[in-house]
Amino acid sequence: MASPKLLLQLCISSLHHITASVFSLVWRWTPGAFKGTDRTLEERKVQNATTPTSVNYHFTRKCNYKCGFCFHTAKTSFVLPLEEAKRGLRLLKEAGMEKINFSGGEPFLHDKGDFLGRLVQYCKQDLQLPSVSIISNGSMIKEKWFQTYGEHLDILAISCDSFDEATNQLIGRTQGSGRKSHLDNLYRIRSWCQQYKVAFKINSVINTFNVDEDMTEHIVELNPVRWKVFQCLLIDGENAGEVALREAERFVISDQQFQEFLDAHSSVSCLVPESNEKMRFLDCREGRKDPSKSILDVGVKNAICFSGFDEKMFLERGGKYVWSKADMKLDW
Repeated sequence: MASPKLLLQLCISSLHHITASVFSLVWRWTPGAFKGTDRTLEERKVQNATTPTSVNYHFTRKCNYKCGFCFHTAKTSFVLPLEEAKRGLRLLKEAGMEKINFSGGEPFLHDKGDFLGRLVQYCKQDLQLPSVSIISNGSMIKEKWFQTYGEHLDILAISCDSFDEATNQLIGRTQGSGRKSHLDNLYRIRSWCQQYKVAFKINSVINTFNVDEDMTEHIVELNPVRWKVFQCLLIDGENAGEVALREAERFVISDQQFQEFLDAHSSVSCLVPESNEKMRFLDCREGRKDPSKSILDVGVKNAICFSGFDEKMFLERGGKYVWSKADMKLDW
């Protein structure tokens, strides 16, 4: 069983749903053939380990929403102590990390967003990373957080699967009746991003409940720097199977349906599609998520060297892009 301290989930997605208390990595291959015959296969793999250029840190599994398709379910409430989390981030920076993306669960839920804010500040101010980003459902974000930590954040991505409140209710992207509107939060946060100079992004999971929805008008109005569109994906043990906490089968759409949604929104220039074919490089080659040992225990190279990775697919899916707000030349 993997250490509960800092699991390393091998993935190349900047998704908002992957693994708890986990550093999940997107990397590029570091060239250089191994020379010599006196080392084991494992040592050779470590020697030729990949560079964690872009990292997703899913430091919590807890979430206040109940999205029916979510494949990052709350199996534990464990969150690393702040200083241990910082140590892991420092190790990743030393190994070549350029971009960190904080996710969950809902990352603003733990310690009312202050834990997240301190990590964001540390990554930008102390580690001087070119890009620091967050994926959130937006429900817990307050303007005070922007006032305290906004200057250290490059990109804030808000998950929004529909611009119809009834559809969001069916999906589970809501805190229940009588609570704040998910769409009101979305537009409010968009305004704060403009005010505090944080690049704004939207993530949407396309499923049976929204596959026929035309989102063009709203996306154009919100004008995100990127609109990441995911095809609903099943992961055994998370949102599918006997031990899963979700039953997402009813949300799954075909490849053809997903392509038809993309075709219907082809005029939206910021759209970046993420099909199931591209998302399967989560190290879920056996139909599940298999974490490595903790980077705090074995180091970055040892933790990532036994995974499968397709650099061509990483580039095709738009994994490398302009991710520092200083380079985006946005009109604030």
